[in-house]
Amino acid sequence: MGIIAGFMVPHPPMIVPDIGRGSEAQVEETTRAYERVAEEIAALCPETIVITSPHSIMYADWFHVSPGGKTAGSFAAFRAPNVAFSEEYDTELVAEICRLAKEADFPAGTEGERDKSLDHGTMVPLWFIRNKYKGGKIVRIGLSGLPLTDHYKLGMLIKAAAENLGRRTVIVASGDLSHKLQEYGPYGYVPEGPEYDERIMDVMGRAAFGELFDFDEGFCDRAAECGHRSFVIMSGAFDGTAVKAERLSHQDVTGVGYGICTFYPDGRDDSRRFLDARLSSIENELNARRDQADDYVKLAYAAVDAWVSRRDTIPVPAGLPSEMLTRRAGTFVSIHKHGALRGCIGTIGPTQGSVAEEIIENAKSASTRDPRFAPIQTAELPYLEISVDVLGEAEDIDSEAELDVKRYGVIVTSGRKRGLLLPDLDGVDTPAQQIDIARQKAGIHKFEKISLQRFEVIRHH
Repeated sequence: MGIIAGFMVPHPPMIVPDIGRGSEAQVEETTRAYERVAEEIAALCPETIVITSPHSIMYADWFHVSPGGKTAGSFAAFRAPNVAFSEEYDTELVAEICRLAKEADFPAGTEGERDKSLDHGTMVPLWFIRNKYKGGKIVRIGLSGLPLTDHYKLGMLIKAAAENLGRRTVIVASGDLSHKLQEYGPYGYVPEGPEYDERIMDVMGRAAFGELFDFDEGFCDRAAECGHRSFVIMSGAFDGTAVKAERLSHQDVTGVGYGICTFYPDGRDDSRRFLDARLSSIENELNARRDQADDYVKLAYAAVDAWVSRRDTIPVPAGLPSEMLTRRAGTFVSIHKHGALRGCIGTIGPTQGSVAEEIIENAKSASTRDPRFAPIQTAELPYLEISVDVLGEAEDIDSEAELDVKRYGVIVTSGRKRGLLLPDLDGVDTPAQQIDIARQKAGIHKFEKISLQRFEVIRHH
């Protein structure tokens, strides 16, 4: 067997009567749709219910799969301790998912357990399901800060594991939609809120899973969505499969979006291999950009390719512009993958004989020695986007009033501790933010006296 159905559901605790205490009446449409989902799951009699939850354990670069044989939880945190759960994990399916992840060098597994109790993103779906169906074990999986393509791939691994074991499995993608749909809501209103809800309900209602990759991360953040990555994991579990989708409900009366859809496999369909299509598109786009890049960036790419694939330091190639060979300056090499930072290492001042040599050394370091990230692997090379910053001379300044986050980078010094932040970075909007981040990078506390310097850069994309 394998994946026999998928369900997109929300997880507002107030929908549980012991918590809502009457307020759940305002989401009656969602309740009715949820009850139908539970009835459909009961009719399917699955052996395993996989639940992906935004409120399970989450890491920036790792998917946590809950370990152990048994688990429990209650809504005590929501003043309803009498609503409690005792569940058994499908340890065989967990082990198979982890085995496939390890085989594929994919960042998922049972390591990193911090809290064994069930979260409300898992318990709300279970409350409806267990009212209709007592059978089946569960698997609980958290989200991560990794790109959407990795979430989709995790869904593919779940599918493969279920098929390998012949396990009748349903996957429940737990997640609310935007949290900013109404002025009177708990999180207020932004235009991106209703736009997100309209788009996601359209995409999921058509099972147009490839379009989930088109949601910009910044747009999703502004909309304050909760479940997008959860929905992507579920979508990956239907890779290469025709899907019958049905939109059951969507409500926004509380200021938070609650959407429910059902998905059933309907035979093989190789035109729906959305990850392959996405990666091919990304690779083609990046190859075109790489061909159009200037000599600074092409040199960084060549240095990263050689170092990652065969631990080879390339010599300075012939034919570079004279300023790369005669000038000495600090440089930073920044590497992104699928829009997320993958490595960034640089030098404040020159440490090599030329800018070209500086780029080569910093490209090697950015690809394998950034302590925030695991070393880049050869399979990642086609999906990397690299930029190079060449730093100008640093000049002393008296205060943050002399900074401009778009034009100047900042160097913050306290004794032997020194932190640097480049200019024109996403999410850094004020000099105060700039200084604070540079302080943190250097381990300089708020109470420590600092001196400031600013510098300009020439950024090569």
